[in-house]
Amino acid sequence: MPTSAADLLSAAYNDADRTIDLRRRLHRQPEIGLHLPKTQQMVLEAIADLPVEITTGTSTSSVVAVLRGARTGPTYLLRGDMDALPVHEHTGLPFASENPGAMHACGHDTHVAMLLGAARLLAERRDELTGQVVFMVQPGEEGFHGARYMLEEGLLDVVPGAPVSGAFALHISSTMDSGSVNVRPGPMMAAADQWRMVVHGRGGHASEPHAAADPIPVAAEIVLALQSMVTRRVDVFDPAVVTVAHIEAGSTSNVIPDTAFLEGTIRTLSARNRVEVVAAVRRVATSIGAAHGLQVEFEHVEGYPVTVNDPSAAAGVLDTAAELLGAPASRLSPAPLMGAEDFSYVLQRVPGAMAWLGACPPGLDPDTAPPNHSNLVVFDEEPLPAGVALYAQMALRALGG
Repeated sequence: MPTSAADLLSAAYNDADRTIDLRRRLHRQPEIGLHLPKTQQMVLEAIADLPVEITTGTSTSSVVAVLRGARTGPTYLLRGDMDALPVHEHTGLPFASENPGAMHACGHDTHVAMLLGAARLLAERRDELTGQVVFMVQPGEEGFHGARYMLEEGLLDVVPGAPVSGAFALHISSTMDSGSVNVRPGPMMAAADQWRMVVHGRGGHASEPHAAADPIPVAAEIVLALQSMVTRRVDVFDPAVVTVAHIEAGSTSNVIPDTAFLEGTIRTLSARNRVEVVAAVRRVATSIGAAHGLQVEFEHVEGYPVTVNDPSAAAGVLDTAAELLGAPASRLSPAPLMGAEDFSYVLQRVPGAMAWLGACPPGLDPDTAPPNHSNLVVFDEEPLPAGVALYAQMALRALGG
């Protein structure tokens, strides 16, 4: 008889101590980037007793584990990311980071713990699976394109003759109601691009600006013009964010500098708008420079694409969450988030969905709680078993035939 949702959730909560212990051990030893040897070792130790086929990455410290069901069939992928952020933790938690300048401020420690908890639940229910589950444990999500490296190494074809045909990822949030599952069809998270520009002027004495070519007022004009460009040139129903996050020019009070440096980010929710907004930022900057007789050197650094949820997969997440946790916990997100995710690379290749698991700590308001990426962020651990069960139930739903 297939495992009921209630039994699966109960099993996840019965194993909660193991899930939380792994999460806390990961939290104490955060690592940044594509090469996470200590984290990888903890992952391998956590699944060493499971009947899975393990492959580790060659270009990164990724881990791929394949669980084969009782019958042949399709392959379904569950993903958890495991890298931390270059943030110095100030939470005061008893299991706070022991590595100065590194912190699991985005909750990737919880993602790994939930994913591996699901691997255990599914291993105990192999007889119910028609096909294979691929557990994707990836480094380098925080700007290092870890998912892309794993795809290049053959992630989707790790099971010969049965390529991955569906995928699911779960992301925790400290600013959503604890225990809620939040998802939407279509764009779920934004594309993220970086830009940098240098305004080239001609230095001189600050008392004689006419004898120099001051790049600072030109840079200031560019900043203001970019804000107007977004409001006047970008469709409000296909929104974009252009943020100037860093400006640097000059060294003292009586010298006009040769250059002014600016950098920032562009966030968009469609491939078309992404191309158009990048081009518009370049055009505004270079044209304003030209109007003042100055050259603007512009550089675009392409980041993650839009994270697009398959409508059917998103509907499946909502149904599964309602079945497991009750209808109030299953929530249709009203709008995308303008953050970015490299699970987008997977969703470009196979239909699937990314959902958010709320974990606002008790006593805090989700609207004002320290958010993901804050050095003060704390995640409620109580809903972690619910995340474990959700991961497992999504695979059972896909492969339970």
